[in-house]
Amino acid sequence: MKQYTERLFVFGFVGTMFLIALLFFILPHQRFSELENRYLQATPQLTWENLLSKQYAEEVESFITDHFPFRDKWLWVKSTSEKYRLQQENNGIYQGKDGYLFEKFVEPDYTTVAQYTEAVNAFAGNHPKVAMTFLLAPTSIGLYPERLPWLAPSYPQWKVNEFIGEHMHNEITFMNGFDFLTPHAAEPIYYRTDHHWTTYGAYLAYVAYAEQQGWQPLSPQDFRIETVSQSFLGSYHTRSQFTNVTPDQIDAYIPRDAVTTEMYIADTDQTVTSLYDPSFLAKKDQYSYFLGGVHALMKLTTGLPPQQIEQEKLLIIKDSYAHNVIPFLTRHVPEIHVIDLRYYNGSIDAYLTEHDIKDVLFLFNTTTFVEDESLLKLK
Repeated sequence: MKQYTERLFVFGFVGTMFLIALLFFILPHQRFSELENRYLQATPQLTWENLLSKQYAEEVESFITDHFPFRDKWLWVKSTSEKYRLQQENNGIYQGKDGYLFEKFVEPDYTTVAQYTEAVNAFAGNHPKVAMTFLLAPTSIGLYPERLPWLAPSYPQWKVNEFIGEHMHNEITFMNGFDFLTPHAAEPIYYRTDHHWTTYGAYLAYVAYAEQQGWQPLSPQDFRIETVSQSFLGSYHTRSQFTNVTPDQIDAYIPRDAVTTEMYIADTDQTVTSLYDPSFLAKKDQYSYFLGGVHALMKLTTGLPPQQIEQEKLLIIKDSYAHNVIPFLTRHVPEIHVIDLRYYNGSIDAYLTEHDIKDVLFLFNTTTFVEDESLLKLK
């Protein structure tokens, strides 16, 4: 009987492995995961260079992990089991108070952070006649540490922001997001389930930048505030898969005196006439409602009346925190160029010179800045 049981276990194990391998090869492989809101690892390319550098082995491992059969279901099972174990962290996401999810933030490598900061300084030094502003926004864990689970470790983001600000050269105007967000901490500045700030948080950033530039910012009364979604479950929910999470609400600030903005997307060689893409509201990545998501290079042209024009051109070098801020800026600048360094591989110096741009806004959140080696492209 014992021998029969052992054989049953062996054949069951081998059969399960064979079935999983078979499913791995016959099931279609997705290019993009709606659940995780990211592109999955493509089929690795075997070359001598990749093989010797171990890149091929790493890509194979990522490919198998990303395309494991029924991966989405396994993520849900893992999250549910950990919930019943009363675990308040899953995949680097904490389940905090008041319905907030938070991404774990650890002490960064300050040597690396200094390198990224110096890349920004070098870029400014190459363009002494260009006015540059760097706006660094904390993420929700930076502003709401008191809402973390009991004893959950987290490194203070304000220390990182201060370090970056202290190492920025004087020719760059540094705007610390803590300065203009902290007075509004009791208000809904961040989504509970996503890593971005809400449209209201973006509005506060716009007001702070406008005042720093000497502009007169529009008041909330100048907009119709429309709720476009009440079902947004963002990136933190995607990664953690915590259950019984209350969805977020997405608002759009629509100016009462409408003007037309054309947005040219260089990636697709396409021009659209809206800053918003409602099609994303029916998808997992609802935040891409703003500007239609991430693009390497965009140019926004707005037909502003002459009396509303504060400056002729602006280059924004950014991460996705800028997406719901940019619509506000179109009310003051008729020509806005937008570059995402993670995807743009051209020369930023040449672009600035070619388009005769005299004002630059860097807009990043703290987590992206300390992890984004693409900033070295600025050197």
